[in-house]
Amino acid sequence: MTTLDTWATGPSVQMIEVVASMARGPVFLAGEVMECLITFTNPISHLSTSASSEMLAWASAQIHCQFHASESRVALPAQGTKQDVQAESDTVLIPSRGEGGQCMLDTPPKILFCDLRLDPGESRTYSYSEVVPNDGPPSFRGQSVKYVYKLTIGCQRVSSPIKLLRVPFRVLVLHGMPEPPFPQDEEVAPSNPFLEEEEGGRRDDRPLERALDMLTITSRRCPHLFNITNMRGKVAKFCIFKTVYRLGEDIIGTFDFSEGDIPCIQYSVSLQSEEEIQQGYQRRPGQSISVTGHGRHLESCLHTASTHFSLPVPLNVTPGFSTDIVTLRWRLHFEFVTSREPMESHNVLQNQPEVTVWTGAEHVDVDTFSWDLPIKVLPTNPALTSYVSQFTGTNSINI
Repeated sequence: MTTLDTWATGPSVQMIEVVASMARGPVFLAGEVMECLITFTNPISHLSTSASSEMLAWASAQIHCQFHASESRVALPAQGTKQDVQAESDTVLIPSRGEGGQCMLDTPPKILFCDLRLDPGESRTYSYSEVVPNDGPPSFRGQSVKYVYKLTIGCQRVSSPIKLLRVPFRVLVLHGMPEPPFPQDEEVAPSNPFLEEEEGGRRDDRPLERALDMLTITSRRCPHLFNITNMRGKVAKFCIFKTVYRLGEDIIGTFDFSEGDIPCIQYSVSLQSEEEIQQGYQRRPGQSISVTGHGRHLESCLHTASTHFSLPVPLNVTPGFSTDIVTLRWRLHFEFVTSREPMESHNVLQNQPEVTVWTGAEHVDVDTFSWDLPIKVLPTNPALTSYVSQFTGTNSINI
C-alpha cells in the first residue's frame, strides 16, 4: 500500500498549508509585472504522534478579472446556463469557479509544479510572475458595476477535488501608456555577467517608470479663471491652478468676492464621481447617472473679500475610465447661496469707545444655484495606494 492510499482513505490526513504573498503589495498598474511567492508547507503538529510525507499532484496560478452588475440598472445579454460544480476528477483550473458575475479576462495559467512531495516540516516556495493585462478595466466598486481582480492558485491532491486560493488585488489603469517595445524576457542590451540582476531589475521596472513619467503632467500648473455669475449679476471670481490630479493630491481653489455685485452668503464645493451606464446597457432608457461624493468643503463667506478651499483626492478611489458598459467621470460640484438684496457690512471705528454688538439679519431673501467643473483624476504610484488598500496581498488555505 502506498503513502497516497494512506492519507486518501484514512482519518490521519495531514493538511498542507498554502500561503501566497505578493512581494511588493496589493496594488499594481496595468502593464506592470506582478510577483507573488507561494509557499507549500507540511507542518508538524504537536498533537500528532506520527507524521508522514504528503504529496500534491499539481498547482498552477493565473490572474482573472470578475465583473458584477446591478440587475436593476444594467441590462446584460443573456448568458447560457453554466454548471458551477468542480468534479473530483477534473484537473482543469477554472479561476472564476464558484464566483458570481462574469469573468471579463484571465491570463494563461502557469504551472508551479507537478508531483510535489513534502516531508514532515518541509516547505517549498515558488515564485509566480505575470504582466497585469493592459486591455482590462481598472478595479472598481461602483453603484451599478464592479470589476474585481484576483490571483487564483489551484492545488490538487490525487483523487481529490481542486482547492482554490484567491488573493484579491487592485489594478490601476493609466490610459495612453505605451506598450513595452520589447518582450518581457528579451535582452535589450549586450549581456554583461556583472550587471545581469541590475539590468533585469531595470527591465522589469520600465513600465512603472514610464507611467510615473507620464504622470508628471499633473504637476504642471496653469491657472484657470472663471467668473461666477447668476441672473442678477457677478458673484465672484474663481481660480483653480490645474484640472488634472493624481490620487492623493489636494485640489486647491480660490474665490475673490471683492469684485462681486451680488453678496454671497455661503458656498460649498464637493468632489464627485459620475458613474454612467452606456446607453446600450441601460435597464431603463434615460436612466439617471449615479453620483457619489468623496469630500465636501462648506464655508460661510458673507463680507469675505477672498477665501480658498482644499479638497484631497482619496487614494482609494478609482480614476476616470470608460468601457463598453460604464464610464466614470470626475467633477467639482459648486453650490452658492446669494442674497437678493445688498447686505450692509458693519464697520468698527478705530477710536470707538464703547463695545457694540452686531446682530445678523433675521430674514434674508436668497437665491441658490450650482455649477459643475469637470476635472480629470489619474492614478499615482501603486506603492502609495498600497498603504490604504483594503487588501493585504496575502492569503492562505489548508488543503
